[in-house]
Amino acid sequence: MGKTTNPPQVHAHHQTWVEVLDQAPLSAFHYRLWILATAGPLLSGVSMMLLGIVLPLLRADFRLHPSTMGLIAACLMGGTILGALLSGHLADRFGRRPLLLANAAGLVLAGFLLSLVEGSLGLGIGELLLGIAIGGDFPVGSSFISEFMPQSHRGRMLAGAMALQPLGMLVAAGIALALLGSGQQSWRYLMAVQALFGIPYFLGRWTLPESIRWLIAHGRNHDAAQVLTRIAPEQQERWQRMAKELGRTMHQASKLRSIPHNRWLVLLAPEYRRRTILVTIPWFLMDMATYGIGLFTPLLLSEILPHTTFTAAWQRDWVDTLNSLRVNSFLLLGALLALFLIPRLGRIRMQILGFLGMGLGLLLLWASLWLHGDALLLLAAFAFYNLAMTAGPNATTFILPTEMYPTQVRGIGSGFAAAFAKLGATLAVFLLPILQERLGSGAVIALMAVLSAAAALLTFAFRVEGQGLSLEQHQGPQPLRVRKIQ
Repeated sequence: MGKTTNPPQVHAHHQTWVEVLDQAPLSAFHYRLWILATAGPLLSGVSMMLLGIVLPLLRADFRLHPSTMGLIAACLMGGTILGALLSGHLADRFGRRPLLLANAAGLVLAGFLLSLVEGSLGLGIGELLLGIAIGGDFPVGSSFISEFMPQSHRGRMLAGAMALQPLGMLVAAGIALALLGSGQQSWRYLMAVQALFGIPYFLGRWTLPESIRWLIAHGRNHDAAQVLTRIAPEQQERWQRMAKELGRTMHQASKLRSIPHNRWLVLLAPEYRRRTILVTIPWFLMDMATYGIGLFTPLLLSEILPHTTFTAAWQRDWVDTLNSLRVNSFLLLGALLALFLIPRLGRIRMQILGFLGMGLGLLLLWASLWLHGDALLLLAAFAFYNLAMTAGPNATTFILPTEMYPTQVRGIGSGFAAAFAKLGATLAVFLLPILQERLGSGAVIALMAVLSAAAALLTFAFRVEGQGLSLEQHQGPQPLRVRKIQ
């Protein structure tokens, strides 16, 4: 599949429609879509934090070996791989809305199943199903948001979606603090919380429209005109007239003359290969560091900040959860900074700065452990790592895949990037308990610092600059600024 110098021409009516989408003022319509499309980031934070909190209780309840604990955690991460690959592909074929509904239903089912299990096998299956639903929601939700949001607000709205991940972690920790006192079986209530989070998403998503960009990419122009009327109702007759003139014409804004039947091949085409490397390998390395450290934060803090006055497992877990809540509050602060810094400094610059900050925070943490530093210094280093991660790569790795590919393969591209990243997360959460037991926390933290530095270098080497461009301009050979619609 060689390079083409003659990309397909975009119909003037389609160009008008995407410009309406890009120039529309933010409204209650946009915010409602955004809220209902953000289950993936929110529930990933909730599930990661809750699993990290309940693992010590499960270890006591089911007498789990460290390797079994790692396998249960890896089931959650492994499920996200399957979910991202499958859901992204199906969303490109059948639409964003059906997959948003299916993923929400999966969240509810998996949460209730996990609250009823009686052994490690059931826990593994439940976490796998939960991971499939959460992982599937990442590429579909991000594609849906990017295709609806006005151009000048797209980066901030996508960064805002990822801000819900640390918010979910903090909310989950707060709920855990309230429920852990109910005893050793309190982990069942915590698992059920995940289902309760999923119910409002499932109900609300029935009211969502299909993505206009997906509709016109599949020639469903009449349906697209009806949805566009919800954004610009004063021009309803104009949209219907344009739809009649378009018929079944498809909107194809792409660097390729045509999208191959096997759409996965687009990711490896010369025109998109650099972009695929940019959105996959740095995210892979970030998730190795983020999930490896984040999922086992309570266990790491248990080693760093020992507590000898408590004997019950739930009491020790309560203290670890409180320490995690203090540290992870900086995740939310970093995510809020991303809302302002990414639109101003750009995706690439913030990703590089964030990775470097992560590496510095981890090196400080490693040095503090090696020098037997006090608890305050250890927590400060941990907090700096969290701040840098959510201010930069945690948001940018979520944003970039939605902008790098044409609409016909946006779900596939975003899903592949998310799945590749979660492969790194799966490896980390499986290996971390073993490495921590054999080598100690210091060695694990030093390894995560090296991975963060490598991710910064790779981001710089394969950078694709596109600050301020529309989704269609990203596909042009020489991007032009969007003209104003009269």
